[in-house]
Amino acid sequence: MARVGDVTELRNRTEEVIRSWDALETGRGRRVVIDYDCAPDDRPVYPAASRLDVYQQFTQLRAMAAEIGSGARDIADVVRAHRSYVAALLGRRDPLSTYLRDTQGCEAESLPEEHIQSVFDRARQAVDDLGLTWGPDLNRRLNQLEGEMNAEDAIAQIPEEARKLEPALRELAGTTAQYTLRIEMMDADDYWAYWLDGVGDRVRLRFNLRHATFTPTLVRQFALHELLGHALQSASYAQTCADDPDVPWVRLISVNLPYQLLLEGLAQAMPLFLTPDDAHLVARVRLTHYLQLVRAELHLAVNSGVPLAECANHARARVPFWTNGTISDTLTDRSADPLLRSYLWSYPAGVDWWVTLADQADDETRKSLLQRVYRRPLTPTQLSQFIARPH
Repeated sequence: MARVGDVTELRNRTEEVIRSWDALETGRGRRVVIDYDCAPDDRPVYPAASRLDVYQQFTQLRAMAAEIGSGARDIADVVRAHRSYVAALLGRRDPLSTYLRDTQGCEAESLPEEHIQSVFDRARQAVDDLGLTWGPDLNRRLNQLEGEMNAEDAIAQIPEEARKLEPALRELAGTTAQYTLRIEMMDADDYWAYWLDGVGDRVRLRFNLRHATFTPTLVRQFALHELLGHALQSASYAQTCADDPDVPWVRLISVNLPYQLLLEGLAQAMPLFLTPDDAHLVARVRLTHYLQLVRAELHLAVNSGVPLAECANHARARVPFWTNGTISDTLTDRSADPLLRSYLWSYPAGVDWWVTLADQADDETRKSLLQRVYRRPLTPTQLSQFIARPH
């Protein structure tokens, strides 16, 4: 049996390497490595000498974890994910199946056509129930139906919407964690429309006005996804770490780690748990579920060498309201960017798992699982130990 001291030492050494790697990347103006720090540390951090040094350190940590054994499994999963990602930054291009297994902890598997068709049927029915027709104008008409909002009003309303629903979520998840929120608006030439990060109980939510769209329904969806999902969940992890300094898992959350199926999947599916009677929110979830499955198809196709014209034609057939720009970004992000080639897989894999769970599980199972995942992050393998993959 692994000793607590051995596991804690391995965790601490792993976190030191991650912090030095993050300092190296941010010091060069590159993407951050740490997205949420659940155990703030005021000690100075010195940048790693190079990505190759970081890769070699993770190789050493992998050997240490193997010596400790099963008690270090949580840390070993993180070491493997970071080692695979930094290798990709260094130029190694593993097969997608290997890369996703090492980073997201997910298989690069295609879903049966009958499942995709079933998800489409539910999305289309939800749209029909709103009085809209599936077609090339759907996205614009849906925003018009809900009523578009300006950014300033929408962003001011998001915390208010979160406060209305927070008691219900706290009852389900059993968390008492608190957080302070700072919201920023920016204009960035990047794929994301909104992003949450933070340290301890301090949360920052950024909106990229180049891509963000706001309606009253989307405001409620942002509140559920970013605040009651990511913010409260991350603050809950920080509270767990403060209560138990020897937690046997790495306390630095990164989007290339195998926790994202849980984090992004639940955040997308949250309306099905908290607002199942809100037809507009449920329609947004059903539509998101279907669109993410199409993105997963493109993710697999572009990484397996399917001709680009064939990928584009498939996307247009599946989603008539996607523009060439949307399709271009979808293909580029999932093939050319080492981080997004990993991270963006968690959205379809995650939403499919959690939506199916929400549709099939009883109330007791839902509550039990939510209480677990608001105490600590879990990998896909760990989730499957509590409840088999829905389908």
